Amino acid sequence: MENYNTINKTTWNSKVKVHVESEFYNNEAFLAGHNTIPYTDLNALGDVKGKRVLHLQCHFGQDTLSLARMGAQVTGIDFSEKAIEVAINMNMKLGLNAEFICCDVYETLKHIKEPFDIVYTSYGVIGWLPDLDQWARVIAHALRPGGKLVFFEFHPVVWMFDNNFTHVQYNYFKDEPIKEDESGTYADRYVEIEYSTITWNHSLSEVIQALLKNDLQLVEFEEYDFSHYACFNNNIEFEPNKYRITSLNNKIPMMYGLICKKK
Repeated sequence: MENYNTINKTTWNSKVKVHVESEFYNNEAFLAGHNTIPYTDLNALGDVKGKRVLHLQCHFGQDTLSLARMGAQVTGIDFSEKAIEVAINMNMKLGLNAEFICCDVYETLKHIKEPFDIVYTSYGVIGWLPDLDQWARVIAHALRPGGKLVFFEFHPVVWMFDNNFTHVQYNYFKDEPIKEDESGTYADRYVEIEYSTITWNHSLSEVIQALLKNDLQLVEFEEYDFSHYACFNNNIEFEPNKYRITSLNNKIPMMYGLICKKK
């Protein structure tokens, strides 16, 4: 198989400038003070003031810096050099004290020195990773005893469909890697960029078993029939900042969230 990490990193590097300038991310509002973390995630995170928070796969840092504004001592990890460069510049511009590290998520433990109170990661993250056991090991070793993982992700049922949600195209369970050649991006469908991706679908049982095997105790789990983000084709906003696929309404789960604690 082609090197998935190299292919995907090239793709994400190509998207950074587009995303920073997009209406989807609305970076102007963020720089002016808007907190980008959804209410579901905020409720799960709780009071982060003074807490050490590790934010995995942080993209160009909006959520990481939102946590810093809330008083967290936060470290953001991402493999895209261009994303981390933007995040560091925004951190300096806003006068915050977040730390950003450019590395593969699997290499995280080589770059951190002290355990964290919270590991946070969210939305469109694990599909880029072939091995969830290794992912869960990173989380477990990064947490202090009694620390917690807060994880929100798009539901694997969503990833079964073709891009326009007209038919089931992919396996619910992890299968062969999914290689796609695409154009545009969820933040700007009409921008003229082309790229390749290699991803995997991960079932809920695969996610949960990986966490349990690494001494992470599941304490909360919930599924949602909406997305916080208008990042899919053929979606409709049925309430402010709540989106569903027009043809499917509330018939499928669109995201899930869980909290685990380290034993």
